[in-house]
Amino acid sequence: MRRRSTFVACSLLVALVTMLGQNPEYRQDPKWSAPDDAARKVNPLATRPGATAGGKKLFLRNCAECHGNGSGIEKKHSADFLLPVVQDQSDGTIFWKITNGNTDRGMPSFSKLPEMERWQLVLYLRTLKPVPSPR
Repeated sequence: MRRRSTFVACSLLVALVTMLGQNPEYRQDPKWSAPDDAARKVNPLATRPGATAGGKKLFLRNCAECHGNGSGIEKKHSADFLLPVVQDQSDGTIFWKITNGNTDRGMPSFSKLPEMERWQLVLYLRTLKPVPSPR
């Protein structure tokens, strides 16, 4: 019984920390949009789901400082990748945004990462799903 209550307490703590750290107020910059040719690009790794693990490692190394677990960090005004406004964008658009950044909003360019690593990041971002709220 004690193990169960410890598990429940830990689960609630994780949920609370996640809710407090995320950026529910994220609003996409309407001026930050990919050119049509970039938006139409297809992820060359789309048929290689095994590349997602590498994308997760890259995310933890390069993105988690500002985007946390993917839900954004309110203090940093960073994007919440779980929101439909982000997930509904094309792979090419997300790739373009990773590549070019948006320095006006604090998002650096990651053009120095090799192209395939940027596509791996896109692949990983597609795996992020909203965390159900505790009841």
